[in-house]
Amino acid sequence: MYLIAGLGNPGDKYSKTRHNVGFLVIDEITKALQTTNINNHNFQSITKKHRTNIYSKPQTFMNASGESILNIVEYYNIENENTIIVHDDLDLPFGTVKFKLGGGHGGHNGLRSIDSHIGKEYLRVRIGIGKPENKKDVANYVLSDFSKEEFIKLETIIQHSIDAIDALQNLSLEEVRSKYTLKL
Repeated sequence: MYLIAGLGNPGDKYSKTRHNVGFLVIDEITKALQTTNINNHNFQSITKKHRTNIYSKPQTFMNASGESILNIVEYYNIENENTIIVHDDLDLPFGTVKFKLGGGHGGHNGLRSIDSHIGKEYLRVRIGIGKPENKKDVANYVLSDFSKEEFIKLETIIQHSIDAIDALQNLSLEEVRSKYTLKL
């Protein structure tokens, strides 16, 4: 069983922001699948199941994502190596998708929260959102909407990420890196 969780913030206000790219990926994956909604209040998540996969959009807001992830992995006894977290990454240029197992949080508060709840050794699908020109403007930047031009390219990025998530369940991390690392 795999947990595939996209990070983001709940609410329409954040739905098209850079910080919510993880939610956008989960929305697109589950759109094409016949899923069952899982209504477990303890998960603090919009949670769906398809076959042996659990798809999650934590509703705890980004900075507390680990609470939701912990509740789901404990309930289903999911190992960290079968936990895939999809998130935005400021350190990657827009149009880049990379993968890693473990590592630091790089200042990402959602990852920091997950690290503190389940440890660092989980799979990560890192979707580049670029950086603001002014480093002091990071909070506003991640909570800003994608531009129209970016949103057009985002369709390709999201589909590519979905293909890679599928591959992560069947191939080694090295194979996924060599076949699915993307730089638009």
